[in-house]
Amino acid sequence: MRLIDEEGEQRGIVALRYALELARDKGLDLIEVAPHAVPPVCKIMDYGKFKYEQSKRESEARKKARASELKTVRMEPQIDDHDFQFKLRSIQKFLKEGDKVKISVMFRGRSITHPEFGKRLLEQVVQQCAEIAAVERPPAFEGRMMTLILSPRQQPQPGAAPPQPAQAQPRA
Repeated sequence: MRLIDEEGEQRGIVALRYALELARDKGLDLIEVAPHAVPPVCKIMDYGKFKYEQSKRESEARKKARASELKTVRMEPQIDDHDFQFKLRSIQKFLKEGDKVKISVMFRGRSITHPEFGKRLLEQVVQQCAEIAAVERPPAFEGRMMTLILSPRQQPQPGAAPPQPAQAQPRA
């Protein structure tokens, strides 16, 4: 097996008995870190400390990971311009926070006979949010409601360099 000591130095390929003796002499554990490698790789370390640090890293990753929610915004086809702008600001706020948004247009009474008004309204929302959102599910009827789902576009991480265009290599 290939052995790595507690300082991270490679000890080379050694016998299992020798590796176990080294680990016991130092009061540490012998842990197989790459069982499928040829030869397998083992490391001398404190297993309890390793598991503790691993759980800390995982919990830190869970803290940073945030599950996106599905927020719902309801409208009617005969919505006033000010009300539409108010709802649009809410939709944009949700998208900037990283949440998906389900926009529902409710048809009441005879308004169901004119679904084009609802479709036009949803297309207007898509057009206004085109820079920050992508259509995840296009407008579709669900009973007396026409729904659309928008998901936020991936924003570049702060501090990350923008992607560089590939440069042409001169031919020899």
